[in-house]
Amino acid sequence: MGKSLSHLPIHTCKEDGYDGGTVSDNMRNGLVHSESHGEDGRCGDVSQFPYVEFTGRDSVTCPTCQGTGRIPRGQENQLVALIPYSDQRLRPRRTKLYVTASVIVCLLLSGLAVFFLFPRSVDVEYIGVKSVYVNYEQGRRIIYLNITNTLNITNNNYYSIEVANITAQVQFSKTVIGKARLNNITNIGPLDMKQIDYMVPTVIQDEMSYMFDFCTLASIKVHNIVVMMQNVAGCLPGDPFK
Repeated sequence: MGKSLSHLPIHTCKEDGYDGGTVSDNMRNGLVHSESHGEDGRCGDVSQFPYVEFTGRDSVTCPTCQGTGRIPRGQENQLVALIPYSDQRLRPRRTKLYVTASVIVCLLLSGLAVFFLFPRSVDVEYIGVKSVYVNYEQGRRIIYLNITNTLNITNNNYYSIEVANITAQVQFSKTVIGKARLNNITNIGPLDMKQIDYMVPTVIQDEMSYMFDFCTLASIKVHNIVVMMQNVAGCLPGDPFK
């Protein structure tokens, strides 16, 4: 508080057990015994002691009570007490332990969130042609091929994804003979794989009309042609509520 205070009695007892020497010793040591209230009530009220300030070079008056030791009635909840920095109430126990534990828990939760939410690859594997439906237009020498393909899409993430679209293209001898685009296909769960079938309509005509003769040649029972498939799958993070 910045000052030194001493309690001095304002009344003395005249009981037989307290002689002059004892009272002098108590005053010298700054001690007051509340037992001065005798059983016969011969001693006065000594529970109230005045505050005596020892002024000195290293002491200042308390700004709260102005050295009186009392505050006005009704201001108990308005005045702030002065507490030394060394007071244990300002240094609660286990504060460092709680702060360290909170930091560790936050780092652990952040690490888990990064681990599970970090985007990983989505593997698209072309399995091959599942079936081909062939039709001819004799007069215009056109071949119609409906090629059904199969893809395996593997989700390596810890959250679901949505296969938004698949774009497929068929090439024959560096010429694009068929295209297809599928939208809003399916959802794939975390660490899951799904097989998707899709069909690409293909037309062989015009400068490649010579293939009509090859495909309709009666001497050949099985007609094989080589085409190149290109597939692109677009994926987005899936809706967890679906």
